[in-house]
Amino acid sequence: MEQIYAKHTASISELKASPTKLLNQAKGEAIAILNHNTPSAYLISAKKYTELLEAADDYLLANEVGKRLNDRANLIPVNIDDL
Repeated sequence: MEQIYAKHTASISELKASPTKLLNQAKGEAIAILNHNTPSAYLISAKKYTELLEAADDYLLANEVGKRLNDRANLIPVNIDDL
């Protein structure tokens, strides 16, 4: 059986019947949508989706900053008094 990464589950039939009801019951947490007892999708609120996108963006930005800090060949000398 495949692992489920959510505290809440619902069938596709329940999702079709009332997606808003499912989201309200989950109180902002992810819902695993099951098809024959196997997760086929995850349903999350728009707020949670935005939080995930922002976290992914922060992670990618931090990696880029790390790469650039380690690339000593392309450093540009700057005098703080000139700024």
